[in-house]
Order: sequence, then structure tokens, then C-alpha cells
Amino acid sequence: MSTNKPSALFVCVHNAGRSQMAAGFLKALAGDAVEVRSAGSMPADQINPVAVEAMSEVGIDITAEQPKILTTEAVQDSDVVITMGCGDACPFFPGKRYEDWKLDDPAGQGIEAVRPIRDDIRSRVLTLIDELGITPISTDS
Repeated sequence: MSTNKPSALFVCVHNAGRSQMAAGFLKALAGDAVEVRSAGSMPADQINPVAVEAMSEVGIDITAEQPKILTTEAVQDSDVVITMGCGDACPFFPGKRYEDWKLDDPAGQGIEAVRPIRDDIRSRVLTLIDELGITPISTDS
């Protein structure tokens, strides 16, 4: 069953911080209008607890998420692939839209350092939503 809604894949090395925060924002701000995926080239055992805390501060709960391995299928099934420091680990398919978001890695950082990363991700996700032609559910988060 195919759908006409756009799909986005967020990729970082461990799928524990940046990509999970981006996926959380996209789900919260676009709702069901976008299919959201995240993955990592070398997934961690769990999501970064400081990333969970930072997202909780803006009312988004990502505690149920788990880091996932990046698969060729996930890339193939996505319209937009956004990488965050995973280098050449992401497979390339012609016709896909690729972006590389240069973001600091929240791993090992305290909440004070993660908040600006979170806020930068939120801003970029809002831009992505606009580029996809979707009206955000809310921009209060």
C-alpha cells in the first residue's frame, strides 16, 4: 500500500541523540503528514538520557524510542535523507534528496550544551516541514 505523504529519514552514527531529537520534532510538529524514520550506522544500546531530558523540556517524549540500525531499505523508502555526522556510512540512491546537517554531537554533553543543539534541530525541522509543503501542527514546542 503506497501513500502520497512524504517520508524523512534522520541518520546519525549512534541514533541516540541528534537523529532521535529530529525525528521527535518532526513527529510532534507534522503529525501524520510525514512518515518519520531514524537510524544509525552504529546504533547505541539506548537513547542518550540527556537528549531525552532536553526533549522533555519542550514537551516531547522520546523515551519509548530505541536506536535502530541503518538499512538500505530505510534509505530507499525515504524521500528525504538527512545525515548528521555519519560520513559515508549512508547508502546513496539517485533521485533521493540528501541533506547533511552539521550539528554538534550531544554524546557526553550536559543539558546546558544539549539545549542549543535541540533548538537548532527544531529550527531545521520547521524549515524542512515548510519545504515539504506541510503546515505545522504547532510551533509552540
